Amino acid sequence: MSNQPQALIPRAAPATWLGVMGGGQLGRMFAHAAQAMGYKVAVLELLADAPAAHAADYHLVAAYDDAAALSELGLQCAAVTTEFENVPAASLAALAQHARVAPSAANVSVAQDRIVEKQFFMACADASGVQPAPHQLIASAADIDTIADTLLPGILKTVRLGYDGKGQARVRTLDDVRSAFGAMQGVPCVLEKMLPLAVEVSVLAARGADGKSVVYPIAENVHRDGILFTTTVPAPAISAECAERAQAAALVIIDRLEYVGVLCIEFFILDDGTLVVNEMAPRPHNSGHYTIDACITSQFAQQVRAMAGLPLGDVRQHSPAVMLNILGDQWFDIASGALAEPAWDKLLALPGAALHLYGKDTPRPGRKMGHVTFVAATLAEAQQSLHAACAILRIAV
Repeated sequence: MSNQPQALIPRAAPATWLGVMGGGQLGRMFAHAAQAMGYKVAVLELLADAPAAHAADYHLVAAYDDAAALSELGLQCAAVTTEFENVPAASLAALAQHARVAPSAANVSVAQDRIVEKQFFMACADASGVQPAPHQLIASAADIDTIADTLLPGILKTVRLGYDGKGQARVRTLDDVRSAFGAMQGVPCVLEKMLPLAVEVSVLAARGADGKSVVYPIAENVHRDGILFTTTVPAPAISAECAERAQAAALVIIDRLEYVGVLCIEFFILDDGTLVVNEMAPRPHNSGHYTIDACITSQFAQQVRAMAGLPLGDVRQHSPAVMLNILGDQWFDIASGALAEPAWDKLLALPGAALHLYGKDTPRPGRKMGHVTFVAATLAEAQQSLHAACAILRIAV
């Protein structure tokens, strides 16, 4: 007899419920994908007006560690996932007493601690062939005096929390490290050596409850101010050999974790072609949004399949694609600073445009308000639409 959990086939009555921890845009897009496949979705999120709450069939307004809410979510739902890597691992463990949880608390806890994450990557290096950047734990001010000259210049990052450029600072000298460490209130940090970076890429992988894994095409990413700016797939600056190495490494990592769900792994490709593993996100990822419009199975539909114990979907990309993040900056007139709604009609008139707005009422500089993906017969055509969109949205290219 198989030890694999029974698949959660969607039923109308009684409804088959899936739960998601977190109320952001990833939870919103997960809800859309789950509902399209016949499931009902419950979201646990403290903010009443969160993007996922707008889409959910049921919204539990509570903190991620609220015991009563966790019990209710676990009893309501046959399976629960997370859209936010900083959900307490203890909460996922508590949910696992009542429902299937994918990814597991153990998997999420690895991604929540940068030192544990790097140690795991190093343990996988025998099979993956990739290492993280040289690094050192800075747990106290005294550790700063032990930093080797070869680690500077570098990037100081908090060991826990931090995303989209938050919780990190570039440092060139020991005095810079001391200043940055103090600004981070002396919480444990990791110092990573700054490497000669040629390009940043990400690999989206998924693993089912049956242990079978799939990997999407490699994505080339451009960041601005620590926030993802564009994702281009297929990656134009990456050789086929390098792409295959990154995909193979991702499959080693997801299998070693015995992971169930969607996992995004970010890599650096250095000037000399060396592949370096950076970090992983135990959830769908911003750089995987292109899959909604350009792949047979989106990352969110894949997340549903994995947590429900269903066969994983086809990861083939049917069209070249470029994804552009739309930040709150685009709501403000450059000259006056007044709020000005972007020209969506002009944007949607561009060939291959697929607009996704996240239902956030208040635009702020640096806040992710939505994204637009351009698909086309050729990558050049998709990039042409991207450049036109940047002109419409007043974004420098």
